Amino acid sequence: MKQLIECVPNFSEGRNMQVIKQITDAIESVEGIKLLNVDPGKGTNRTVVTFVGEPMQVVEAAFRAIKVSGELIDMSKHQGEHPRMGATDVCPLIPIANISMEETVKYAQLLAKRVGEEQKLPVYLYEYAQRDAARKNLSVIRAGEYEGFFQKIKLKEWKPDFGPAVFDAKRGATVIGARDFLVAYNVNLNTTSTRRANSVAFDVREQGRKVKNENGEEVAQPGTCKSVKGIGWFIPEYGVAQVSMNLTNINITPVHIAFDECVKSAHNRGMRVTGSELVGLIPLKAMTDAGKYFLAKQQRSIGVSEEELIRIAVKSMGLDELTPFEPRKRIIEYLLEDEVSSPLINMNLKQFANETASESPAPGGGSIAAYAGALGVSLATMVANLSSHKKGWDERWKEFSEWAERGQKTKDELLKLVDEDTRAFNKIMDAIALPKTTHAEKAMRTAAIQSATKYAIEVPYRVMELGLQSFEVIKAMAETGNPNSVSDAGVGALCARAAVYGAYLNVKINAASYSDKKYTSRKVKKAKEMIDKAKEMERKVLAIVERKIDKQ
Repeated sequence: MKQLIECVPNFSEGRNMQVIKQITDAIESVEGIKLLNVDPGKGTNRTVVTFVGEPMQVVEAAFRAIKVSGELIDMSKHQGEHPRMGATDVCPLIPIANISMEETVKYAQLLAKRVGEEQKLPVYLYEYAQRDAARKNLSVIRAGEYEGFFQKIKLKEWKPDFGPAVFDAKRGATVIGARDFLVAYNVNLNTTSTRRANSVAFDVREQGRKVKNENGEEVAQPGTCKSVKGIGWFIPEYGVAQVSMNLTNINITPVHIAFDECVKSAHNRGMRVTGSELVGLIPLKAMTDAGKYFLAKQQRSIGVSEEELIRIAVKSMGLDELTPFEPRKRIIEYLLEDEVSSPLINMNLKQFANETASESPAPGGGSIAAYAGALGVSLATMVANLSSHKKGWDERWKEFSEWAERGQKTKDELLKLVDEDTRAFNKIMDAIALPKTTHAEKAMRTAAIQSATKYAIEVPYRVMELGLQSFEVIKAMAETGNPNSVSDAGVGALCARAAVYGAYLNVKINAASYSDKKYTSRKVKKAKEMIDKAKEMERKVLAIVERKIDKQ
């Protein structure tokens, strides 16, 4: 599987878009690199660029970007709110897929060595790439900033890891390393005071502040959020002060917790949080977790769609206060998606029906079975959400929220299988089209057909499992859900049974073409058992539904 590294260099230029464009052009000149995000800030005079690729592609793209930025940016004339020490101020590498941190460290060190030797630029390693514990922290390395580094670099303990021990007046120095995914996040305050913004930052950040104890000695008073770094600053561009934070481990302190802690601190200090700003990209889970958190605070069901969770997160944290927040441009998983990976579920209903009705053999019964299953469990999820918000049932919101969340999860997986079943069919067609002139080609073709056929059995079999699983939610909603929506649970049961039976037909027809008869015999036997269970579950649900309707 392909190894992927993300690189998030910060360049000390946020106002001249021509300079920024030349830097990003250098990055994109490397084949295989995908530029994910460019986020310039006028007040900070700094641009955060995010790109991803295979390790050596990333090293080459970063090398070219550092070279171009050094040629175009004059640090002797630079002014901005953000701490900085070089044209390419910092350049972290982050493991994204199929690569360990240890491997990523080697690539960061390779990049640093090359920049130091070939570009004659002072380079410091940080975070996981730095062996010296005293030099791991970026803020410690950057202390004194550009202006102070002319003397700092002469100190023995601050000799660069690579490159000359002479500070470059035009380019400054750069810091290269390997780190975990970091979220750069700013919270907006209704003040213009940097001092007051700092007071909130000190309340929140892990480092906290220095205070005097009863003996008059300075001691550390930690902040409320671990794995959070923060400072306060004023941004003339927006006319507000911000608490600027780096969340270095969002598993320890998620974005929504950092936001709420800022809200509490600001309120206690007579201020108000008006919104917030994301710098660069954020993982999907961070946004959906935030949506769930704010819904749960309202005692509302968290079993809503991914899109709705993101919308709630954006509105709750005011991520669109300063500029529009576009999920497709800010959430890393969306940017990494193959745009053609899910053509069917991205169609509207009319397009999907027309595509199914066309002369093309796919999408066929397998995709339709998966979609029927998705619709069935969606109806049950709707009943759960309606029930969680039903007047007089306030104390039961969590019960129904949990059912709705289960339903959403099953629905999402079934939707993915709509396209996956068509892909499985296409894999068989591709295998059949392979050359068969020589014995070797024939053997390879036969093996490819058999491999594709097995996959074409596994996909509808999974649809059967999920369709059967969805009956748990459907039956629960028929029994305990909003009685006004009991007919919806009944329709959901019909769809779920159709999904299980429809997928079974695809399992059976593909099993006939697979050579391992022990495997197919076992698979078909289990599939038949699922059919019987689905029929029984449908009968039970419909009996409940009709009985309740008859009583109305």
